[in-house]
Amino acid sequence: MSRKLIVQKFGGSSVANVERIQRVAERVVSYKKKKRDLVVVVSALGDTTDELIELANKINSEPSEREMDMLLSTGEQISVALLAMAIHKLGFEAISFTGSQVGIITDTSHTRARIIKINADKIKEALKQDKIVIVAGFQGVTLNQDITTLGRGGSDLTAVALAKELKADECEIYTDVKGIYTTDPRIEPKAKKIKALTYDERLEMASLGAQVMQARSIEVAKKFGVPIHVRSSFTRETGTMIIKEVKNMEEVVVSAVTLNKGESKITICNVPDRPGVAAKIFNGLAIKGVSVDMIVQNVSHLRQTDISFTVSKVGAAKTFKTTKKIAKSLGTGEILEDDNIARVSIVGVGMKSHPGVAAKMFEVLADNKINIEMISTSDISISCIIQKKFAEIAVKALHEKFGLAK
Repeated sequence: MSRKLIVQKFGGSSVANVERIQRVAERVVSYKKKKRDLVVVVSALGDTTDELIELANKINSEPSEREMDMLLSTGEQISVALLAMAIHKLGFEAISFTGSQVGIITDTSHTRARIIKINADKIKEALKQDKIVIVAGFQGVTLNQDITTLGRGGSDLTAVALAKELKADECEIYTDVKGIYTTDPRIEPKAKKIKALTYDERLEMASLGAQVMQARSIEVAKKFGVPIHVRSSFTRETGTMIIKEVKNMEEVVVSAVTLNKGESKITICNVPDRPGVAAKIFNGLAIKGVSVDMIVQNVSHLRQTDISFTVSKVGAAKTFKTTKKIAKSLGTGEILEDDNIARVSIVGVGMKSHPGVAAKMFEVLADNKINIEMISTSDISISCIIQKKFAEIAVKALHEKFGLAK
């Protein structure tokens, strides 16, 4: 009978210092003692990635993306080696690998590469030798042997992709919280841990700004049916399962409230109101690799309109510069940027079968004298752009109104 294979991922906070690395080693070894085969994906220690980004910006405010990948990938290389050493000290065999060493092949999109395929032969060979395999998360390599990174939170993607490739029995994502909550407990202490979520709900939450797991990793998990257990590296208690279906899922109208303060709103004033103008604006942004989120076009007056859209604050300066060039070529008016915004959202599969959810959300914001600047909806979510100073008030009020503290 074949042994259970478990892929575990430990985030930066779980390996932030020597004591925590030793604690992770002890947890990994406890699984090995139960005769489990283990592949452990590790992020860079603590705030290492942020510190490396800051260091790069001191050298060059606009560093090459290729060189950024070379730099940032070193963080995970440190943590996998240290974890292997900690496991060795406990008397167990472990071997560490970089993403390129285990054959994580990606496209050439530096800083946000997508995985094309994984050649897991080295991992399988090490598992046959009864070794604990430790893999550097967040990174891969192109066919031309250039190191790439998978974007913020990319270690989650590494873990899920390896779980799929190795046909793992379980994929555990360890973090510094006990699971996924109805909202950020730092904002609302009444937030409750959710026992189980669907892939769709978690994907929506991740794309709307909720932390804990990268959105792309959930996409891969959903596509290949990889069940995920999000849990704390500091306790042994059960966390949150992310699976295809949750029992009685339509009975819960709203599962969570999310908040994203990491966006900017750009407005192009006095845009000529004629066919093809919007296409030129957003094609121009796409060519420059800008990912646009919410878009609102005002009602046309005197053959002119305003177009507003939101983008991530990371790279917003570059987007603003690109937008100005495109707008100038189209003969528009002023270009405005507002980074004092926040996106507050409600998420839940049950919304599909319960009318009036949007009205209830808008009423809550109105009761708290919060103006809505933009609105976006999907089958299972409603998002509003509001001024950042009202963000936490909005989260608490919505959490209360939809009964999520119960």
